[in-house]
Amino acid sequence: MSGTEQTGAVCLESEDVVALRKGDRRVQRTRQLLLDALLSLIREKGFEALSVQDIIDRANVGRATFYAHFDNKEDLLVSGLEAFRAAIKEHQRELVQKATGSDERAFLFSHEVFAHANAHRDVFRPMVGKHSGTVVQRLFQKILVELVREDLKRIGSHGGHASMPAEAVVQFIAAGLWGLLSWWLDAKRGLSVDEVDAVFRQLAVPAAKAALRHS
Repeated sequence: MSGTEQTGAVCLESEDVVALRKGDRRVQRTRQLLLDALLSLIREKGFEALSVQDIIDRANVGRATFYAHFDNKEDLLVSGLEAFRAAIKEHQRELVQKATGSDERAFLFSHEVFAHANAHRDVFRPMVGKHSGTVVQRLFQKILVELVREDLKRIGSHGGHASMPAEAVVQFIAAGLWGLLSWWLDAKRGLSVDEVDAVFRQLAVPAAKAALRHS
């Protein structure tokens, strides 16, 4: 291949990359518009009451555009919660590296969960409070179960025989965290982030250690 042909090939490749990147940015902008519309509507009417038509009207996009990215409003919500889950897990990894004792290393994600919910209380309250629907509850609980399961693997990774099935402990701790978070967000005179996190850790850490104690 001649030098000119090689240069042309490189230019063509660069143009393709630029086009792809522009396409990625357009996709990201569209998805963000739809997510922003969803969150603003959740603040106003909750998740269960809103429709796909409400979302596309608020985002000012076409119905075909919405369905090119998401199957339904639940799929759109999952995409937003995935960003939340990823941020919590990254924060968890950073804290685990700094922690020393086993108690300090347990459930380090919990403070960030409460802090994030508190910072976006106007969105989280209608989604996880007592009036939320089963779809939202299931999605949130799945995230909490994953976070708890990862931490319990770390706590119980020293060998031996646990006193009860680990997954039973995971479900118990995650359900407790969900209940505490829901109660806290609905409370008229609630605890601070530090206080509610301390309550969770005081209940969850001893329970997990006792359940996973080696015979």
